[in-house]
Amino acid sequence: MKTSDADILIVPGYKGSGEDHWQTRWENNLSAARRVQMGDWHKPVFEDWKKNLVDAVDETTKPVILVGHSIGSQVIVQAAREFAKPVAGALLVAPPDVANPDIRPRHLLTFGPAPTDPLPFPSVTIASRNDPFCAFDVAERMAADWGSLFMDAGESGHINGESGHGPWPEGLMVFSRFLKHLKAPALPH
Repeated sequence: MKTSDADILIVPGYKGSGEDHWQTRWENNLSAARRVQMGDWHKPVFEDWKKNLVDAVDETTKPVILVGHSIGSQVIVQAAREFAKPVAGALLVAPPDVANPDIRPRHLLTFGPAPTDPLPFPSVTIASRNDPFCAFDVAERMAADWGSLFMDAGESGHINGESGHGPWPEGLMVFSRFLKHLKAPALPH
């Protein structure tokens, strides 16, 4: 699948994705990409975010590719069975452990626990060995539960602007390879 054959929905996490974040750069450089306006970026409400994502997917006209970061990845997984339109695939980057009682801010616990059912579409989960929001073994287990291809990003922090992942060319290469293997899902009649 080529990017021009898809609607690429960028799904940021808590506080959105700033100007230096790889999601913002991808959005600006991929003509088929647009950011989903999830709701209040600083005080996320799970039900609002899930509804806004479901609505965004259901408004698309082409096969959907979801690109989630952090809590945005968790919303994708939570909403996976609620989309009226088929999703071709999802890239899930740095999903946080939303069952960890030590997560901050604490209201992010309302986004969990993470589902343990396989996703109904292909996915790749990328996690870091020193992500402050999720232990590596927890991320690996979540990816296994979701039936997601798991990729080890090494010691990369939270894989965001603050951890030095502005343009993140390695991530874009993974995304490009993932797209090449995706097939457009059959659209409902």
